[in-house]
Amino acid sequence: MNDEYIEIELEEEPIELCKLLKVLDLVEGGGQAKNLITEGYVGVNHEICTIKRKKLYSGDILEFDGEQFQLTLSESAIPAERPVTSTQPEPQQSAEPATNAPSKAKRKRTKKPKVDEKTGRRPISFG
Repeated sequence: MNDEYIEIELEEEPIELCKLLKVLDLVEGGGQAKNLITEGYVGVNHEICTIKRKKLYSGDILEFDGEQFQLTLSESAIPAERPVTSTQPEPQQSAEPATNAPSKAKRKRTKKPKVDEKTGRRPISFG
């Protein structure tokens, strides 16, 4: 790969990764974009990205098909705030006995789903 970037000017941010691939005509459609992302053919900020709807902002770098695209924001656009991502590992919870912690098994269901005796399947309601 080369170190030169193709500059892409955004009118608004953020933009989803799969939509950006469509807008840039790098793919034929949204389905193809999502498949390529899922299979690991797309990079964001020098890492493989498999998140189809990853939000991209100005300053991010898109890598696809041997090309690198630098995202910038047009002068008339208002910058969006990026979500804060923690670079520190989250603190681990203390190892208390499971009896003190709330359990999903203790939740009560108001109705038990009916099951067909022959097939063992639950009926589906379309209404």
